[in-house]
Amino acid sequence: MGAAVPFVGPILSVAAASSANQIGKFNQDVANRNALVAEQEAAATAKLTQFNIQKFNQSFEKLQSTTKVATLKSGVELSGTALKILQSNAEQAELQRDVIEYNGKVAEAKKLEEANFARMSGSIARMQGRQQAIGYLSQAGSSLLTMKQMGMFS
Repeated sequence: MGAAVPFVGPILSVAAASSANQIGKFNQDVANRNALVAEQEAAATAKLTQFNIQKFNQSFEKLQSTTKVATLKSGVELSGTALKILQSNAEQAELQRDVIEYNGKVAEAKKLEEANFARMSGSIARMQGRQQAIGYLSQAGSSLLTMKQMGMFS
């Protein structure tokens, strides 16, 4: 057993290298999972935006119909001021649709950027794990080389 003691350091270094590599891979896997979740959230945001536009369109159509009915019921013709009100409502509705769509695209882009960042972080974590593993393997090799130079084994 006494002959094996000098090899403990290099053996531990090789084990540490393996662990560092595994930790780097695990962290990369976690980051890739986070990226997938962010991409799914981006897709959900896009669907929610379309849903919000559809709901807005329904509300707007209801408002326009109510306005027309109220105008005609009061005995006013759909011309002049009444027509200008309907036209103004339509213009405002178009602006509101644009705002809903813009906000949705911004939220979607943020989630996609979050996914990209997660993947980059994962790649960095993997590289760091590899660098640590190389460091530990270097340390093991250096220890073995030193032992050989000291004549501990042939």
